[in-house]
Amino acid sequence: MEDEECNLLIELRQRVVQKFSDFMTRVAEFEELGAVGNRLLIGFQQGLEFLRRPPINKTSELVEKIIKFNETKRVKSYVEAGCINSHDGTQIVSKLHTCQLGLQDHLSKVKCILSEMESLLDDAVGEMQTTNENLSNLQDRYFDEFGQQEPAYDKEETAAAASTHASHLHKHEATDYAALMAIIFSMVKQDYMMQDYFFSEF
Repeated sequence: MEDEECNLLIELRQRVVQKFSDFMTRVAEFEELGAVGNRLLIGFQQGLEFLRRPPINKTSELVEKIIKFNETKRVKSYVEAGCINSHDGTQIVSKLHTCQLGLQDHLSKVKCILSEMESLLDDAVGEMQTTNENLSNLQDRYFDEFGQQEPAYDKEETAAAASTHASHLHKHEATDYAALMAIIFSMVKQDYMMQDYFFSEF
């Protein structure tokens, strides 16, 4: 029984470690997308700042004299337009639109990665549950076959107990990986929800 139990727990550990590895790959992808989202957000913010730039303060005597001294048709139309060149304004609006589309695409990619991470977490939990059921069935079958016996303390039993202890360490290690995945997933999901709320304001 100890060999079967040990094999089940070793296989569990291997499967959960593989799921954890895939999960952490998705976390790295999420982080890379965070940098892309940050660049898009900065571009969007710069465009808004350019459009929100206040016009020249014409109440200042110095500014008014400079404008009058250099008053041409172009300068007059530039000041009337709020000191924004129409070509620059068009480029900025185009940049804002591009950044907004990029942010929407960013959110859809992040949502897809989050879904993959949730699936990997569910798979790891499922592996744990299946192994626990198999172990329970194995123990039930063992006790049905051999009944309850008084513990014997010979060398073979001591070695078997040590093997069982080692196999339980594999189970605890797999549980630790799954718990770590759940914690990381919770943090990443909160980050996504914050990004979604923030970007939806645009």
